[in-house]
Amino acid sequence: MKLELGNIIIHDIQFGNVSKVEKGIIYINKNELGALLSEDENIKSVSFEIARPGERIRILPVKDVIEPRIKVSGRGGIFPGMIAKVDTVGSGRTNVLKGAAVVTAGKIVGFQEGIIDMSGPGAEYTPFSKLNNLVVICEPVPGLAQHAHEKAVRLAGLKAAAYLGNLGKDIDADEVEIFETPSLKEGILKYPELPRVAYVQMLQTQGLLHDTYVYGVDMKQSLTTILYPTELMDGAVVSGNCVSACDKNTTYHHLNNPVVRDLYAKHGKELNFTGVIITNENVYLADKERSSDWSAKLAELLGVDGVIISQEGFGNPDTDLIMNCKKIEAKGIKTVIITDEYAGRDGASQSLADADASADAVVTGGNANMLIKLPPMEKVIGHIEAADVIAGGFDGSLKSDGSIEVELQVITGATNELGFNRLSAR
Repeated sequence: MKLELGNIIIHDIQFGNVSKVEKGIIYINKNELGALLSEDENIKSVSFEIARPGERIRILPVKDVIEPRIKVSGRGGIFPGMIAKVDTVGSGRTNVLKGAAVVTAGKIVGFQEGIIDMSGPGAEYTPFSKLNNLVVICEPVPGLAQHAHEKAVRLAGLKAAAYLGNLGKDIDADEVEIFETPSLKEGILKYPELPRVAYVQMLQTQGLLHDTYVYGVDMKQSLTTILYPTELMDGAVVSGNCVSACDKNTTYHHLNNPVVRDLYAKHGKELNFTGVIITNENVYLADKERSSDWSAKLAELLGVDGVIISQEGFGNPDTDLIMNCKKIEAKGIKTVIITDEYAGRDGASQSLADADASADAVVTGGNANMLIKLPPMEKVIGHIEAADVIAGGFDGSLKSDGSIEVELQVITGATNELGFNRLSAR
């Protein structure tokens, strides 16, 4: 499977009469995009804001972040099973509006969305403060159930990202990246001397708005399976999570998975990157046993020497993480796990809810319980009152001057368990 990414570097987003990309600027006709998103009968109203790097803007509550992309050639379309029809993606050419993102905002669950600050100390903990963001605020029709509200906002974000991505379909890319994974047989013949490495990506699937979608299917309904890494880059995996913001994988994370990119960078040089095993994080013990059994079985079937395992979330998924690690190690396959920590505000508590001696190679994305003070901003996009109730906030987090004292877990992507953040430890 071979995919070319044509990166169109974006420097700004502006509203205009005609939607287009010109000289690194995205121009958006708000009325046209608003009409598209308002086709959903569950959306009462939709509005748009622009948030640029360095501006004194706070966005909350944040639901998802999505990078605009468009298929130029090859099978399928972007976000298959969600926006495009179901077809295997990951090959051909995809154009990317690099430096831009769609951010969906609005109260859904009320306590498990996040914050993005575009400047100040909070901005240092999220990669999304460095992007030109189109913020989409969708207000639901009265009485809409939470799950229907989440679905409406999820689809609105994907539609908006696809709309923007389409503006770059005929634009010459500023740079082109090429990613290629050989078949198992080809890889063995081509790189017989290199260690074979796979990536086990755990996907949030705890239900009750804790979901991830693969080709449009809720992953908690699926068994552990294999993807070409390039399928992730075409939107085969989409976030549907309203979970703690610091360590949830937004759709942007899936599209730009740094584990995948780093393994590609070493492919054919230090290792043979054989593919991605995706597995779920269901809540029942039988499901955990089944999924981790399959992770170990597929790793053995691929004949790999080593595996990188990334977690999503904390608490309940800690058990899935350790099960995957323990069972794969039992097959004689070396593992490295990527997680984050909930070690208390003083860092003195047990970091994970589960542990095993097999987990002896660990990368951490930081302690989500660390307290941080966020200064007031000139502009708030969304609902500032959510600061007291979102995960990591508490009664009294929001101060009278507009500043916020919260745990790091409120910041979208702050302790991301793909390593897509600025924190680590040694």
